[in-house]
Amino acid sequence: MFGAGGGTSSYEELRESADLIVLWGSNAREAHPIFFHHLLKAVHRGAKLMVVDPRRTVSAQWADLWLGLDVGSDIPLANAIAREIIANGLANEEFISRATSNYDAFRESVEPWTLEVAERATGVPADGIRELALAWGNAKTPQICWTLGITEHHNGVDNVFALINLSLLVGGVGRYGAGLQPLRGQNNVQGGGDMGAIPNKLPGFQDVEDASARAKFDAAWNATVPPKKGLHLTEMFEAMEHGDLRALYVVGENPAQSEADQTRARRLLSEVDHLVVQDIFLTKTAELADVVLPGCAGWAESEGTVTSSERRVQRVRKALDPPGDARDDIEIVYELAKRLGTDLGSTRPEEIWDEVRALSPMHAGMTYARLEELGGIQWPCWDLEHPGDQFLHGRLWDDVVDERAPFMPVKHSPPVDLLDDDFPLRLTTGRRLESFNTGVQTGGFSSPLHVGGEALLVSPEDGERYGLVDGGRALVTSRRGSVEAPVAFASNLRPGLAFMNLHFPDLVETNVLTIDATDPLSGTAEFKATAIRVEAV
Repeated sequence: MFGAGGGTSSYEELRESADLIVLWGSNAREAHPIFFHHLLKAVHRGAKLMVVDPRRTVSAQWADLWLGLDVGSDIPLANAIAREIIANGLANEEFISRATSNYDAFRESVEPWTLEVAERATGVPADGIRELALAWGNAKTPQICWTLGITEHHNGVDNVFALINLSLLVGGVGRYGAGLQPLRGQNNVQGGGDMGAIPNKLPGFQDVEDASARAKFDAAWNATVPPKKGLHLTEMFEAMEHGDLRALYVVGENPAQSEADQTRARRLLSEVDHLVVQDIFLTKTAELADVVLPGCAGWAESEGTVTSSERRVQRVRKALDPPGDARDDIEIVYELAKRLGTDLGSTRPEEIWDEVRALSPMHAGMTYARLEELGGIQWPCWDLEHPGDQFLHGRLWDDVVDERAPFMPVKHSPPVDLLDDDFPLRLTTGRRLESFNTGVQTGGFSSPLHVGGEALLVSPEDGERYGLVDGGRALVTSRRGSVEAPVAFASNLRPGLAFMNLHFPDLVETNVLTIDATDPLSGTAEFKATAIRVEAV
């Protein structure tokens, strides 16, 4: 909707100026603790915090309001909030008429979502919806923050559209203090996307189907960039299943554990003709590989840059030599290219970064020296005098807006994995503070941070209903498979909702249960909405 994939504001703005922060589908206290540190400073300063999440998470303990919605009902809730803002005359009509497009269609699309209709669709009381709507409509500097609780759905892109609509409705973007914060799912996901690790983009979010953009890279690389977009991860697995993708090179990813419908994922990885894995540990994916290339850790054993969710590019410095035969990822890729008959040039990180600056206009002014001097720079940074833009889309507040931001009407689409008598419980998944993703970096080590392991969390009411014992074990079954897991009763869960992490696959392989229904635009699987049944073991 805005032309570049990055948060529109900075942590400083949230910390120092935001008067309302809506944390939607994000347990930032556990999943983004550094960001939450800034958020708490805003709360202590007097900013209001409102949390929208199916669980009453630890993040919600600091909130002025918690809306516990049913999993997969984010669009009805957002549309009802928008309708209430419009009905109470709180929409920023001047901003809308000057800086946006498609508002009439959007206003018509939210009209059916009355408070009463939304309460039935979301499970959120009408009074709570009204309270959030009035707070959002009256806020001077609102910020809305989200992460995988919004995007890991079969309609995750539409969920994001729904939240951006709320920001456009009140003029909550393009000025200091107000903005949109998509918190990235892993460290340096932002940097990966910025560097072109997206199938339809070249570095700097330049479209791979743009002939002028390709020509610039063709000349620099003395090669021809393919003129059409590639496959994202989900499409790769579909291509494997159809026999159209026969070899795979996996770098720093563990799809044998992280992919939804894990049984299918492992079968397809085992069936390709050639699988290469480059990683710092022997992951479950590496155990399936024909060739394993030992890389080095990005945070202590290599030089380079990292980009945070606020678009801030910072230096990473080498502190240790990698152990054994491990080599820097750059060296591995360059040596492989050399043996395939291509010289990629210098392996020095600063010289590679200078190539990025020469080809990506939004990084042009970020020399290593300036990154050191300024302690990091937010993109875009157009030249050596530019300080970097703290917030984006200020052009929307110009007297004449050359390119308007579009409202995007979106329709409700419930979870694909439907609840019924055989599968009556809704399972959602997430992360915990002391662990990380598939447990490769934080599992298998003795640490005081490891409190217990994986567990099926259910409400005490559901525990009693299904004959479970707190501290006992249960067989958890979905339409794709079954796993056995310890049981823990959790008072922060509403009846009908269960929760599991995915950090301890050696104990419980959670992704055996999850569905691989995906968003057709982003390719993200619906990790957050699985139908299950439970039986005491």
